[in-house]
Amino acid sequence: MLEKIKTMSEEIKEEIVELRHYFHRNPELSWKEKETTARIRSILEDLGYQNIKTGFGGTESGVTAELNPEKDGACIALRADIDALPIEEDNEVEYRSKNKGVMHACGHDAHAAMLIGVARILADIKDEIPGKVKLIFQPAEEAGINSGGQIMVKEGVLEGVDAIAGMHIWANVPSGKVGFRAGPIMASADIWEINVKGQGGHGSMPQNAVDPTIAAATLISTMQTVVSREIDPQETVVLSIGHIEAGNAPNVIPETAKLTGNVRTTNRETREIVPAKMERIMQGVCSALRCEGQLEFTNIYPVTVNDPDMTEVARAVAVEMYGSETAEEAPLMLGSEDFSYYEEKVPGTFFLLGCGNADKGTDNQHHSPRFNVDDDVLDKGMAIMAGIAWEYLSEGTA
Repeated sequence: MLEKIKTMSEEIKEEIVELRHYFHRNPELSWKEKETTARIRSILEDLGYQNIKTGFGGTESGVTAELNPEKDGACIALRADIDALPIEEDNEVEYRSKNKGVMHACGHDAHAAMLIGVARILADIKDEIPGKVKLIFQPAEEAGINSGGQIMVKEGVLEGVDAIAGMHIWANVPSGKVGFRAGPIMASADIWEINVKGQGGHGSMPQNAVDPTIAAATLISTMQTVVSREIDPQETVVLSIGHIEAGNAPNVIPETAKLTGNVRTTNRETREIVPAKMERIMQGVCSALRCEGQLEFTNIYPVTVNDPDMTEVARAVAVEMYGSETAEEAPLMLGSEDFSYYEEKVPGTFFLLGCGNADKGTDNQHHSPRFNVDDDVLDKGMAIMAGIAWEYLSEGTA
């Protein structure tokens, strides 16, 4: 069956490339993917999918659909994100974005198109599939604290789902290669803000003031001891400060100072202990320097953790279809993905589909105005995703 799926993927490649170009030409920002949603729904209806639902998070964005919902056996979900970014495109291609200041600069156009291709393949062999498939076309992956993955999980898209798979086009991986990694593959992403309150005064008389900038400056360096002295050095943790704000005149000691930054971890347990350590250090420094401090810590994306068994299913499918030279070990990345919300609930795997090709100009970095996708890898992505569904359900992995 895997060979048949591979052949079917090759046969519909050009159609899916055209669909990818359509999505690229008509990008929509997070939670505004109304037309994208409508196009996806129309295609799925024509393919005979059932229980189609659109509109999540109180919007008209996002689609879920089911194949073989009446069958016994396990259910696997397949997910693609569909939103674009607020970037002005700098590519001179015939399918360049028509929407000023909006661009598919991360490959979500390819994700959506490939999952439509997977939908076509699976619909053609649905009578032979020994289980159920749920497709998730997710809005707002780029929306941070209001991400679509988090909202869709809260709204029940994983009810009845036993496992999930997703993939991401990746410019740092050469075209034709596919990266797999069991365990953590992408980091959590959380943001924090520290407000330090002192007592303002004249710059010539610091003894009559309580300078919050000294406490803030001390915190800039001291907070790094959370990583260097309180976390196992074998763990991967980044604590960054991205914004400093204090005062508005050179001869005035300000009343307040503010620091904001982010924390990234690759271990769910480590993520849980960082805020308390930051709070303790902040209180100690502020107390020593006669200031008051307040820490606001906001969780954004969890760590993306791949289930080893699901990842092995995916790797084995890729190897059987395209040979062992295709599959490689994906690096542990400090970027973040809201696919993590799904994997907190059910076993899943998230893998990388290489699209980096310097000759085609598809090796530009994600979120850059010149990012683009090597269309010649789309059939491989479709085949592997459809193959994962087939293999998982055939093996009765649930």
